[in-house]
Amino acid sequence: MSESRGTTLDPWSGHYAARTAGLSASEVRALFAVASRPEVVSLAGGMPYVSALPRELMEAAALRAVGEQGAVALQYGSGQGLPALREQILDVMALVGIHASPDDVVVTTGSQHALELVTKLFVDPGDVILAEGPSYVTALTVFRSFQADVVHSPMDAGGLVPEALRETIARVKAEGRRIKLLYTIPSFHNPMGVTQDWARRQEILEIARSNDILVLEDDPYGLLYFDQSPAHAMRSVESEGVIYLGTFSKTISPGMRVGWALAPHAIREKLVLANEAAVLSPSPFSQTVISEYLSNADWRGQIDVFRGEYRRRRDAMLAALQEHLPSLSWTVPTGGFYVWLSLPANLDSKAMLPRAVKELVAYTPGTAFYGDGGGRNAMRLSFCYPTPDFIREGVRRLANVIEGELDLLQEFQHTAPLQVQPEVRAGVLPPQVG
Repeated sequence: MSESRGTTLDPWSGHYAARTAGLSASEVRALFAVASRPEVVSLAGGMPYVSALPRELMEAAALRAVGEQGAVALQYGSGQGLPALREQILDVMALVGIHASPDDVVVTTGSQHALELVTKLFVDPGDVILAEGPSYVTALTVFRSFQADVVHSPMDAGGLVPEALRETIARVKAEGRRIKLLYTIPSFHNPMGVTQDWARRQEILEIARSNDILVLEDDPYGLLYFDQSPAHAMRSVESEGVIYLGTFSKTISPGMRVGWALAPHAIREKLVLANEAAVLSPSPFSQTVISEYLSNADWRGQIDVFRGEYRRRRDAMLAALQEHLPSLSWTVPTGGFYVWLSLPANLDSKAMLPRAVKELVAYTPGTAFYGDGGGRNAMRLSFCYPTPDFIREGVRRLANVIEGELDLLQEFQHTAPLQVQPEVRAGVLPPQVG
């Protein structure tokens, strides 16, 4: 068989478009099969704790959607989304300081779909997308699928570092490459859990303006603060240079698959066309259920319930880390779902994962959140789904894994520090020289 006809494993491999080379299973998705085993404590996936949402609220909304709005909910819909829901989305965004027109809201099949549509509109093969380092794993998958070159810019405990961003932009431009987007998660970042303050958000906006870079602001967690709300969204003060992505996946249900993009007017027109080309229309049924829920339930009070649940889980994780891994460092999130744990330099979280699974605990390796191989001595721990007791047990098991790897590292360094190879023992990297 000729090369153009593929291989015996895939006879069509020679026919795929070049961009499919960027499609690959994320490390998070690959963990789902393992994490779903009941004996494994999963600190890996960022699944919302939907059990905190009273079932009767969604049942009532679904019944009203069919019984009272069936002619709309069960029919084809608009590529922009239901007008009533777009009006309600304005109420949601007002909580993060955004005041806009429903005409500039485009409802999508989750905010992940909005991310894909924006990338499709702006990115040609070889274009650069600037992203925090680390960054949301599935965003990186989307960017790679459109053959973008993702360039990471460093973060610290306050989020994206403005001065480092300036240096990154200058370097990319000096290389003659074209920057199309700056992708950022300013509030309760995934995976680091950190948050940008208002001064830093304004500075990053100014950097983007001065370099003619469109900002893609992803805000799935902004309402899930524990004690104090974060700074207002960047879109609250910049209407032309920011596309804002929102979702109901974290505050209502990910299964409904309803998100949105708020875009400058000209971009909105193209987003609607791209939405229609991709899915014809986002699900009118899901939109109607969400709209009925927002109209009849105390949705703000329910968000408060979620905040309390996630705060308790965050507290359990931080206390367990302090008890079992006091020599390591981690971020302290003030909202959202995640803690970012830093390991000793010679430990590799991805290579260590098989041993962790044997010890019945799962996490997401730091490498999942970089497009350039970074993050190997870090991991993301999710506290959103497990109960506090399971979180404590998961951290205890994880500590046993890490301590075992460190013991092996000490043994290797004592016996033959310069001859150790990475494959000698999963999770242990060769000692660093110099």
